[in-house]
Amino acid sequence: MATGKINVSVENIFPLIKKFLYSDHEIFLRELISNATDATLKLKHLTTIGEAKVEYGNPLIEVKIDKEGKKIHIIDEGVGMTEEEVQKYINEIAFSGAEEFLDKYKDSAKDSGIIGHFGLGFYSAFMVASKVEIITKSYKDEPAAHWICDGSPNFTLKKAKKTTRGTEIILHIADDSTEFLEEGKIGTLLRKYNKFMPIPIKFGTTTETLPKPEGAKEEDPAPTKEVDNIINNPNPAWTKQPTELKEEDYKEFYRELYPMQFEEPLFHIHLNVDYPFNLTGILYFPKLTNDLNTQKDRIQLYQNQVFVTDNVEGIVPEFLTMLRGVIDSPDIPLNVSRSYLQADGAVKKISTYITRKVADKLSSLFKNNREDFEAKWNDIKIVIEYGMLSEDKFFEKADKFALYPTVDGAFYTFEELQEKIKSNQTDKDDKLVILYASNKEEQHSYIEAAKAKGFEVLLLDSPIVSHLMQKLETSKEKISFARVDADHLDNLIKKEDTQISKLSDEEKEVLKTDIETAINNKSYTVQLEAMDSNSSPFIITEPEFMRRMKEMQQTGGGGMFGMGNMPEMYNLVVNTNHELVSEILNTKTTKKKERLINQSLDLARLSKGLLKGEELTKFIKRSYEMVK
Repeated sequence: MATGKINVSVENIFPLIKKFLYSDHEIFLRELISNATDATLKLKHLTTIGEAKVEYGNPLIEVKIDKEGKKIHIIDEGVGMTEEEVQKYINEIAFSGAEEFLDKYKDSAKDSGIIGHFGLGFYSAFMVASKVEIITKSYKDEPAAHWICDGSPNFTLKKAKKTTRGTEIILHIADDSTEFLEEGKIGTLLRKYNKFMPIPIKFGTTTETLPKPEGAKEEDPAPTKEVDNIINNPNPAWTKQPTELKEEDYKEFYRELYPMQFEEPLFHIHLNVDYPFNLTGILYFPKLTNDLNTQKDRIQLYQNQVFVTDNVEGIVPEFLTMLRGVIDSPDIPLNVSRSYLQADGAVKKISTYITRKVADKLSSLFKNNREDFEAKWNDIKIVIEYGMLSEDKFFEKADKFALYPTVDGAFYTFEELQEKIKSNQTDKDDKLVILYASNKEEQHSYIEAAKAKGFEVLLLDSPIVSHLMQKLETSKEKISFARVDADHLDNLIKKEDTQISKLSDEEKEVLKTDIETAINNKSYTVQLEAMDSNSSPFIITEPEFMRRMKEMQQTGGGGMFGMGNMPEMYNLVVNTNHELVSEILNTKTTKKKERLINQSLDLARLSKGLLKGEELTKFIKRSYEMVK
């Protein structure tokens, strides 16, 4: 038997491991099972190339809990170690790795800068154990070894009686970590971190129901047998070639990833590249709502089938973090801060590749089955619009398949839309004016007025559409977007022929003063316009620029205008050619004039959806009085 002291500069490194990584101490299990997996896969490689003259067989990794003895056993059937290798790999390399890890990352470990702790490896065991034993036998014809360490730099190393190949790690669980002796806790961690490890992991047994033998009576119970409880799927869909998988396989894998998600994904994107970096994975487009805040942290990041995190910011472009699925890459550095990740060359290439693959998939869906793509548009538009805003390269590709739906349910690409409306919706300055509504019900009267003039009205209702319109207006020539209630139509699309007012300038001045006096509301700017006599007498509009800046600030952005807290501002457009307006002007009694003005204003507010609560009640009561 040998005893010794591990050569470290810190007298007791283990309390430091626990202190700096305490918030993540559950990852000890992931680390130890990763080591067991590596040892098993290494044996597979050595037997394949003929270096190890042993039978590989069908090895398992087993996790056992001894609650009474306060121990966890992790047993593999991999390469194992000789006494000399234990001395080298455990006492020297692994320990110096743990020390180097702490020295390098102890500052960032205190915050959320670390997204994975690979590299700490074996010594993460001391996060939860007061004593650790290793009993191991190499595939080589040499005696087994038994290493014991109690969390100080002192260790003992002696021969062991183990006769089967592989390694058993025994963790003597510390008093402050007894939660890890609960089957439920360990089962949860195994499913979280090791659900797709490439070697089967056994955790206890389960009862399997067998078919009834021939001639069995109906009331006879079906026979059962105890079988190994394998908690992982060693061959998940993303490790296979797309040619090996059918549509149902992708859906089945989605259900495996998200067992509590009952809606089917809309479609998937299979990632598979081995140069200039290694990356595999499957991304799914789920049905998305307009709520941007509840969608993220659904893509799982793996490294060689080991779960790392479901926070993939910095690796996946931000607009795609609303998707679901799996990305697996050994080339993503895990022990680094986010600022490093964003500057890392390999990560940038991965991010660019994922963006391109998503754009190509969307493009092919659009070209191959446009009808289906249109049917899915409302469920996927938020991702596409977000991508067009945030990634120029994605914008270039998406500009060909992004759709612009109308209030009547037709869908156009931008190019098609331009072609469709240019003859009717080009103003006197040769600018194409694209009319849109954000709410069909609330803006119904404005939409109908626009349709009566033969104008096409889009339905653009996502929370970031104001930002996207701004981007389109700056990236394309001679176009502008205007919501149908931003002004009266003759002003939104100004043509050469202007209406002549029935009222003189003096009459207009009198009318404007009368209206301003009667409504006495600073939220409304009175604007007299000569319009078609069949148009409404009073129309309330919201200036496009002011409203859009306000909306943009509410969803992040909007520059330095600080309009999020501005009071609502409206224009009250008065049609000087309408007979009711002439009647208001010619009414002699002040009381009747005020009643006509306020009733007309309330009708305009009702049309705009601004008449609510007490004011609506008063308006209804007043209207009944008028029709008596």
